[in-house]
Amino acid sequence: MKQNKPLNKPRFSEFSPKQKRVLTWWTGEDSERYNVLICDGAVRSGKTTAVAVSFILWAMECYQDTSFAICGKTVGACRRNVVQPLRSAVAGLYRVRASGNVMELSRGKRKNRFYLFGGKDEGSAALIQGMTLGGVLLDEAALMPRSFVEQAMARCSVEGAKIWMSLNPEGPTHWLYTEWICKAQQKKVLRLHFTMEDNPSLSESVIERYRSMYTGVFYRRFILGEWAAADGLVYPMFSEKLVVDSLPEKLGRFVISVDYGTMNPFSAGLWGESDGRWYRMREFYHNGREKGALTDEEYYQALQKLAGDLPVRQVIVDPSAASFIQCIRKAGRFSVRKAKNSVLTGIHHTAGMLSEGRLLFHSSCRDALREFTLYVWDKSSAKDQPVKENDHAMDDIRYFVETVAAGGNFSFS
Repeated sequence: MKQNKPLNKPRFSEFSPKQKRVLTWWTGEDSERYNVLICDGAVRSGKTTAVAVSFILWAMECYQDTSFAICGKTVGACRRNVVQPLRSAVAGLYRVRASGNVMELSRGKRKNRFYLFGGKDEGSAALIQGMTLGGVLLDEAALMPRSFVEQAMARCSVEGAKIWMSLNPEGPTHWLYTEWICKAQQKKVLRLHFTMEDNPSLSESVIERYRSMYTGVFYRRFILGEWAAADGLVYPMFSEKLVVDSLPEKLGRFVISVDYGTMNPFSAGLWGESDGRWYRMREFYHNGREKGALTDEEYYQALQKLAGDLPVRQVIVDPSAASFIQCIRKAGRFSVRKAKNSVLTGIHHTAGMLSEGRLLFHSSCRDALREFTLYVWDKSSAKDQPVKENDHAMDDIRYFVETVAAGGNFSFS
C-alpha cells in the first residue's frame, strides 16, 4: 500500500506544547527522522489521549484501506483507556463503525480498519501474528510481554509504517528502557517524557492530590516519571497513623482474606468497612514450622472462630490452596473465592489505599504490623519482586485489596 502524502500540519489550541509535539511529529521533517514514538512518564500526564488522537489522525490522513492495531494490556483496558476517549475526541471528523474487536473509521471515500488486541501474556503474540499493518499503537506497553510487543512491531510492514507507545515507567532494567529508550537515536525513536504539568486539564489541586497518594518507588515512577529501581520497604507509607485501638460502632461488608500455608505461616484477616474505609479487625496467624502443621479442618475451625457471630459472606483465599477452598465450600457457611494474585498490581493498589488512609489496622493485629516493618524489595533480583520472607500477612492483605477493596466485583447481599 503506497502511503499518501500527509495534509498540512493540523492546528490545535487546547493541548500543551508536549501534547502538540505528539500530535504533529508525523508531519514535516520528523516524519522522515523517526519511525517510533515513545511517550513515557507520570500518571495522568495526558500522554495516552494525545498518542491515540495523533495515531488516528496519522492513519486516516496518510493511508487508505489499510489495517492498523490498537493494543492494551487487555482488550477491555484497550477499549476503556484508548477507544472510548478516542471516539469522543474524533467525533465529527470521522464516521466510526465498531463490530467485535474491529473499529472502522471513514471520511468520504477514505476508510481504514483498527483491530483491538490484548497483550496480557506470552501467548498473546499468536493473536497478532500473520497480520500486515500500517502501524500499531501500544498503550501501557511496559506491562506487555516482550514477545507480544516485538511481534506487533514486526507486523508493521506497510511502506511508511510507524510504531506508537504510551507507558508508565518500570524498573531501570526493563527491556523497553534498555533496548529502546536508551538507544533512541540509534533506533530512530522520538522519546517524549511527560509530567502531570504537561496535562492542561489538571488543576494544581488535582496534581497535589496525586502527589500525596504515592511514596517511595511508586512516587518516583508514577509522579516523577522515573525508571526507578524498587528498593527498601515495599510499603514505606505505612505508619502508626493507620493503627487504631478501637473500631467504629457501625461496620459492615465483612470479609476474611487468607494466605494459606502448612509449614509456612497461614495468615487470615477479618475486615469490616465503615465510611469508605476498611478495618483489619482481628487476625489469625499460625507458623507451622514453629507450632506444628494444622489440617485443613483445623484451619477452618480457626476461620470460624475468627468470624465469630459476624455475617461474613466471603472468604478470599490464596488461589493455590485448592484443598482448603474445597474444605470451606463443603462446610457451607462461607462463600469462598480465589483471590486475584497479580503481585505488582496488588502492591500498587495496596500502597495507594494505605497512602489515602483507607486501610486501617487494629492494634491487636500484631503479625500484620510486624510484617509491614520487614517486607522489603529484593535488591538481588532484576525484576520488581519482594523478598519471599515476612510476607504472609502481606499476601493476605494484598489478596483482600486486589479482589475486594480496590474495586472487586463482589456481591455483599
